[in-house]
Amino acid sequence: MVRRFKRGTKYRRGSRTHGWGRVGQHRKSGGSGGKGMVGFHKHKWSLVMKYGESGTGWPFYGKHGFKQPPPISIEWRPINVGTLAELVKELKAEGKVREEGGKYVINLLELGFNKLLGGGTIDLPVIVYTPIASRTAVEKIEKAGGEVRIIHVIHR
Repeated sequence: MVRRFKRGTKYRRGSRTHGWGRVGQHRKSGGSGGKGMVGFHKHKWSLVMKYGESGTGWPFYGKHGFKQPPPISIEWRPINVGTLAELVKELKAEGKVREEGGKYVINLLELGFNKLLGGGTIDLPVIVYTPIASRTAVEKIEKAGGEVRIIHVIHR
């Protein structure tokens, strides 16, 4: 015959608390003053003051931060001018860079980058096609005898 109850339950019949202490323990959410954050403005306010940050109620109350919806935010993939200068020889060997009038022509979008930053130094004359470039990057490339050409791209 199939046993419908665990042995412990049968054993504890008639004991009132079934092994859960003297007074009313092991109940549902009624024993703890409500589920979750219920009562933080009422009967659990002392918990908010005790565990919240400096009596303000944080992190229990208020809005915290802002997250842009994915269609609005753009994933930036930057590269520094110094890193670009180091990559020119490798890219030329791979055929990803062409030479026009003694200047190397580089399209950053084809390389997987969408922003040119001004970190490092460059001494090669290059023509760089990029959607966005910082002011220092443009100055360094022009000082080396190159130029930056901004291309317009619809970001998705």
